[in-house]
Amino acid sequence: MGQPVREYLLTLCVTVAVTYLLTGPVRKFAIAVGAMPEIRARDVHREPTPRLGGIAMFGGLCAGLLVADHLQNLNGVFELSNEPRALLSGAALIWLVGVLDDKFELDALIKLGAQMISAGVMVMQGLTILWIPVPGVGTVLLTPWQGNLLTVALVVITINAVNFVDGLDGLAAGTVCIATCAFFLYAYRIWFGYGIEAAAPATLFAAILMGMCLGFLPHNMHPARIFMGDSGSMLIGLVLAAAAISITGQVDPDAMALFAGGERNATHAMLPVFIPLILPLTIIAIPMTDLVLAIVRRTWKGQSPFAADRGHLHHRLLELGHSHSRAVLIMYFWSGLIAFGTVAYSVHSASMWIVLAIAALSAVGLLLLLLPRFTPRAPRWAERLVPPRYRHAERAAEAALADDAAPEPAPALPIAAGVSGVNGATAIGPRSRFPDRRKAGSAR
Repeated sequence: MGQPVREYLLTLCVTVAVTYLLTGPVRKFAIAVGAMPEIRARDVHREPTPRLGGIAMFGGLCAGLLVADHLQNLNGVFELSNEPRALLSGAALIWLVGVLDDKFELDALIKLGAQMISAGVMVMQGLTILWIPVPGVGTVLLTPWQGNLLTVALVVITINAVNFVDGLDGLAAGTVCIATCAFFLYAYRIWFGYGIEAAAPATLFAAILMGMCLGFLPHNMHPARIFMGDSGSMLIGLVLAAAAISITGQVDPDAMALFAGGERNATHAMLPVFIPLILPLTIIAIPMTDLVLAIVRRTWKGQSPFAADRGHLHHRLLELGHSHSRAVLIMYFWSGLIAFGTVAYSVHSASMWIVLAIAALSAVGLLLLLLPRFTPRAPRWAERLVPPRYRHAERAAEAALADDAAPEPAPALPIAAGVSGVNGATAIGPRSRFPDRRKAGSAR
């Protein structure tokens, strides 16, 4: 088991490195081609910022798949399954459409059609849902048409959910990374805990997706130097959906049965284990909630569901008084709580401590939402390591006085009445530098 872990870690690190190193040149390329749209009414940033970050993320995806294909244990994923090639085909198509949208602002219906075509490309190559476990019924085998339609719908919904939440610096990449980390732990447990090799592709997809997000985040945290754009948000949404579809459609629930009895009883008794299989969208619960609320809100106002506005969850957090960084951290908190809480409950559903811990953390999250102007203070021993706004009042005042009292560099030319600088302008220094003149009451 140790060897596969090291190979996953190597794949993750390569994906992170390639994505991180490519983002800088991609930013310069985006500026050169003019992929810097003007500030819109719904935007929260104040300066034009280049897009096309999805180019670097797609490079990380290709690098991760290439490395995994040459590793001893992960190579079997490519030999025994066509899903990696299906993912790469669909990802390339949706990425290309996203790049065009970042540059030319494509119509929403065109992007929706491209999302459906990308999902169809993956379905044609075998990445589809074959069966679903239903509580009280058992494993329900889907017809080809049912499985294909459900797969396309899941891909389109996930892509748009991630795209909708991409409104603050680092929000989409961080949220997806947190949810994917929880999903990776679950998929890895299915593969090695139950010995089900059909979960191997989903585990690989999750590791690569984490690397794509982690490599891009340093460039995208507030204040962002580059945005992922639709080329990035639609790409990571598709990869996330592909991982969920892979483990839902290929892993036979009967192979995980831990209870004796009929199929119906076993499925019902193992409902907590099936939670991430039945409801893979729980790993993106926050983006999905934002998507549903946006559709209801816009339809209620008589607008198109694709019309942009400032009513998303992150906009509401800013209106409550939260700062940009704190709004992002709150969204991270809820995303991690829902994703890891769901996985933890699926593993130990009989433990009351997990339920109590989730309830306690939910209360903490609600408290953070209701205290937008609460400023956390660092412990006194760590105050020198954090910005002044996180220090206690007296320590912050001392830091400010120390900064004011710091010696300033001497001027290049002596400052006196009638002495001018290089360009002919009279040089005037700080008042504290001339105590005698201040005491004499000379004019400034």
